[in-house]
Amino acid sequence: MTMSRRGALGALAATALAGWAPHVFAQQSWPSRPIRMIVPFPAGSSPDLIARILTDKLAAVLGQPFVIENHPGAGGNIGTGQVAHAAPDGYTLLFTINGPLVTAPTLWRHLNYDPVRQLAPVSLVATSPNVLVVDARLPVRTLQEFVALARSRPGAMNYGSVGNGSAAHLAMEQLKAMAGIDLQHIPYPGFPQVTTAIVGGQVQAGFMVPAIAMPQVQSGKLRVLAVTTTGRTSLLPSVPTVAESGYPGFEAISWQAVLAPAGTPAPIIDRLYRELVAIIGSEDVRAKMRAQYFVPAGTAPASLRQTMATEKARWDKVIHLAHVQPE
Repeated sequence: MTMSRRGALGALAATALAGWAPHVFAQQSWPSRPIRMIVPFPAGSSPDLIARILTDKLAAVLGQPFVIENHPGAGGNIGTGQVAHAAPDGYTLLFTINGPLVTAPTLWRHLNYDPVRQLAPVSLVATSPNVLVVDARLPVRTLQEFVALARSRPGAMNYGSVGNGSAAHLAMEQLKAMAGIDLQHIPYPGFPQVTTAIVGGQVQAGFMVPAIAMPQVQSGKLRVLAVTTTGRTSLLPSVPTVAESGYPGFEAISWQAVLAPAGTPAPIIDRLYRELVAIIGSEDVRAKMRAQYFVPAGTAPASLRQTMATEKARWDKVIHLAHVQPE
């Protein structure tokens, strides 16, 4: 007997549902086990500090533990690459800064991931100025005095950063190009190690996030000379900007974001984005972020993708201006 048209359609629908059911069920039941949050910088670094603020809240609202794993190295590229190649099932996420997302493709010849093609934006979390700090034993109290000292010692002074392509690295390369000074770059896994190096005299200066630098400034071990926002920031209102100290147009902002492996189901990305925005908007989280010298953000995935594209174009110009060579 020939199957009726209605029967054929019913069989076809049943087959389709059978094929989709496990996929749909997996999304609806997410999360059903602990979630890894990869931070490609050391414990105690600013990404690590902000990630821990968020994951405590995410664990509460999603009903599953978040396990932070620190995988530092190569300016954040190692941990970022691990997430880019992870299974897109919602159980591996990335919390990182701008460097591995926007400047790494330009500055690393053999990068093993493509941040645009292999990572799915979830949300921009927070932004922060950078501050130029120096060893408090240096005989300088202003940016102008620092530039004069560097000019008197061409190639003899070192600066630290959290890796090639980081905002801290490119900020100093931009200053070097604009001020006509010669400093040697020494990369470290994270800002805590940069701090130790400056305090220990291995390097003399560095652009750093205030969350790590300011406690050492307040203890008298470091001296802050300038901030990298275009105008003075309410986070550090008494600190002059690099721009007002003789270098108009200078800007170098750090930012942090959450991403997932490309191909992570859209309902999972959307749930993460909505929960993150709600958490970032809560008064206690905003207060904790500001205490770490971060301005809370919280944006849609499409907005983060646009930020990545805009920032890449801007930093590519800086890389060209400063003649920074790929590694």
